Order: sequence, then structure tokens, then C-alpha cells
Amino acid sequence: MLANEGPRIEAAAIGTRPLGGVETAVALLADAFARGGHDFHLHFEGEAAPLPPRADLVIAARVPRLFRELPKGHRALWLHNPARYLKKPRHLLPLLGARPDLVTLGAHHAATLPRWLPGRRVEIPLAVAQPFDQPAPERAPPAPVAIFTSSPLRGLDELAALWPEIGVGELHAYSGAATYGGHARLAERAAPILAQAAATPGVLLHTPLPRAELRERLMAARCMLYLGDEGETFCLALAEAQAVGLPCVVMDRGAVAERIRDGVTGIVARDKAQFVQAARRLMTDDGTWRAMHQAALARGPGPGWPEIAQRFEALA
Repeated sequence: MLANEGPRIEAAAIGTRPLGGVETAVALLADAFARGGHDFHLHFEGEAAPLPPRADLVIAARVPRLFRELPKGHRALWLHNPARYLKKPRHLLPLLGARPDLVTLGAHHAATLPRWLPGRRVEIPLAVAQPFDQPAPERAPPAPVAIFTSSPLRGLDELAALWPEIGVGELHAYSGAATYGGHARLAERAAPILAQAAATPGVLLHTPLPRAELRERLMAARCMLYLGDEGETFCLALAEAQAVGLPCVVMDRGAVAERIRDGVTGIVARDKAQFVQAARRLMTDDGTWRAMHQAALARGPGPGWPEIAQRFEALA
């Protein structure tokens, strides 16, 4: 049993339109469970569909209140955001009642859990979606085009402000509210950031793309640039870029440095000056680009969703 707040999104929708990371992860884990031959139920908050009285494993995504409408069984809370919000009474009370395993996405994410919270701590990473789970071809150094594929609220304005200092080639930003269903509040907050980026010479804005098209853009780019964000607990955007062999330049903010092998598949900059220097190096130095490109390809896309499902199954 896997439950989420909603809206209901099935795995078949993933290749057809842009989706956020949590929605993608829930749909793909559900699909992996179903393909594994389990008697599986995917539930979204408030749905009237009948549920079994008990399940071997009951997983709620993000919010503990979901356990109130779920069957009995071994419980796991699958966390995606920094976990400090669990201290709030509206989350803490149902958490204390359910006593689930607390599943985080990695070491940085686990460190955001308040130490006094009850429950077994387990780290299970995310996996990339199709077609990023397929091997990518080795490529010749491309034209100097950097790419940004995260939410505009995750530092696009800061990156655009740095772009004149990088001053090589173009920055293509595939970013906007469409990834989150055109959410009105996000769109309102993003509007001035997108306007700032669009007004920056050398920065080209594009609407978010379905993953198959985005993969082609990533494979045609020279590098991904992302300063990072304290709200990042995994960063599928960087995982997708690395899966196709794209070197990345990041800073050590949130969990983004966990997606890169520093100095091997990309560069983790200590400050903005080093970020600018690293970006210029990858945009102009074919030898550095080729070495990091080949190392990222050799590293591969990581564990697939069937393996992630098996890690969850081992909790019960």
C-alpha cells in the first residue's frame, strides 16, 4: 500500500508532460510494486475506493496524517522534503500515533530529521525515470551551451545574475510553473525570477519538457549549472543530467553535492567565484569536459525503480 496527497498520477503520464519530482517518484514506485507481482494498492488522500483491512507494508508519502485513513500493517513514512516540518503539531501527532519507519533520500536529508523523533531511520535513494535509466552514448564535446532544469525558485535568479561573469556561450533554462501543474502561487512567485532571467543577455528561457525531449536537450548541452538549494533532499534534475553523461557544476547546498563525484563527474564549488571559474573551464576545456563526461557515463544511472521497491519491501 502506497499513499500520497494527490493529485492521482499514474506512471503512464510520466513521458507525456512535465511533472515534479515527488509525483514522479510516487508513480514510479507504485509501478515497480505492481510489476513485481504484489497485491498492491495506490491510494490518494480522500479517495472513496475500498481499502484492505491490513497490508504487509503501508507507505505514506510526506505527511503522517495519511496513516489515519490507511490499513494496519508495518508503516513507513517516505520523506521528500527537509524533515524539520515534522515538529509541527499537525504532523507530529499523527506521526506519534503511527510510529512509522522514517525513510529519507540520503545523508543530507537524514540530518534534517529531529533526533528525538521515534522510528527507525532508513535511507533509500530515488531512481531516475525512463528514458534516463537507459545507457547514453559517448559524445564529442558539444557547443558551449549550459543548461538549467530545476524550478525557477531554486536559484535561477542567482544563476542569471552570475551569468555575465561566466560570459561563455549560452545558458538554456528549461524552467517554469508547468512542472508543478501551473500552480498559481508558484507561477506568481516565479514570474519576476523568469523575467530577470529573460532580460539577461545570453540566457534563453524554455518551458519545461517531458523527459524524453529533455533527455535530448541534456545530451546536446555542455554542462549543467546549479548553485543548489537548501530545500534539495535528492535533486532528480542533477541525477538525470549525470545519467546521460553531462558534467555538472554545483555548490554544496542541500543534497546536490551528493549527486556529483567532485572532480570526477563534475565540480562542487566552494563559493561563487569558484563556481564561475569551474563553469568557464567546462565550457571551454575539451579535455576536462571529455574526462568528466566519460566518468559520468561509466557511473551510470544508478539503481532502478525495481531495486528501490525491493529496498522498501525489506522494511516489512
